[in-house]
Amino acid sequence: MEKIHRIIKKDPVLMISGLLAVISAFFIPPDAAYLSYIDFRVLALLYCLMCVMNGFQEIGLFQKLAVFILSRTKNTRQLTAVLVFLCFFLSMFITNDVSLITFVPFTVLILTIIGQTKLMIYVIVLQTIAANLGSMLTPVGNPQNLYLYSLSGMDISLFLKTMLPYTLLSGLMLLLALFLKPGEEVSLQAVFTETKAMARRPLAAYTLLFLLCLGCVLRLIPWQAVLLILLAVLFFFNRRLLLKADFGLLFTFVFFFLFIGNMGRIPAIVGFLRSVLSGHELFLSIAASQVISNVPAAILLSGFTGNYLPLLVGVNIGGLGTLIASLASLISYKQYAGTAGCHKGRYMLYFTVMNLIFLAALAILTALLL
Repeated sequence: MEKIHRIIKKDPVLMISGLLAVISAFFIPPDAAYLSYIDFRVLALLYCLMCVMNGFQEIGLFQKLAVFILSRTKNTRQLTAVLVFLCFFLSMFITNDVSLITFVPFTVLILTIIGQTKLMIYVIVLQTIAANLGSMLTPVGNPQNLYLYSLSGMDISLFLKTMLPYTLLSGLMLLLALFLKPGEEVSLQAVFTETKAMARRPLAAYTLLFLLCLGCVLRLIPWQAVLLILLAVLFFFNRRLLLKADFGLLFTFVFFFLFIGNMGRIPAIVGFLRSVLSGHELFLSIAASQVISNVPAAILLSGFTGNYLPLLVGVNIGGLGTLIASLASLISYKQYAGTAGCHKGRYMLYFTVMNLIFLAALAILTALLL
């Protein structure tokens, strides 16, 4: 019983999605149609991107980039700007959770070394918002984007055109947020020491695999070919990466695919949910994200509407708000909660206020554009 409780506590969304899939199987017994529910292209792409990002992390690519830029900063405002906008821009390509896993611990370390722990909540909250909002610009920025882009079949230009205004406003607001704290002079040059050069072969291999993933996202390369190439390359270069992907997220997708597929075969439920969703995709996706997080909300609601643009916008800006609105936000919180002398209540207050301000501004923009 205690083991089950630990599993639920570690990944409640996975457990809930699995429970929903099991319950739905009582209404629609397992049959051959179950395989048609699952979007194997999305699962393969997610898995490939996870493996590649873990490879880049392992060779220290993102940390070296951060060190290169930070060593040239002169004050705490510049320092904050670098730490925040690294998350903002890199999340567009390496996903929001990877950028936070990489840069939040790095931030904790840097601020502790230079005696600026008073800035920790401020910087980490802005990094979290930056990662969640920067990632919404591209299909590979986060799992819900990759899923909805693949499901809808929309053109890449339409995707970028739809999300660009929200990304620009987010960037502007983050820039303004840098002036909430005064800039204090600080020297970081002495903090960083020379690190050994990255091995060229792994870097070249991971870069090639990432470009292949992008080609697959743009529908230029079949996902089967990309998956096979990745498995072959990593088997010889670093087979440990094949087992380091977030399988919990992958199974969450599978369970929701099964649940939605089964619900889609019950006419009464389909009719009801479509009538509720029709014309309210934006509001309901934002609201659902606050409770079950934006990735499950995207998968769940997409099964009952074909109006994908407001759904896409809704689940992205819906990642703001509560701590669980975006599971990436939990990464930052857990990292901060593990620091010495942390103030969890103060963090939650600052996090909630800042998220609601950004959410309100983006919701107003949405009302003007959609």
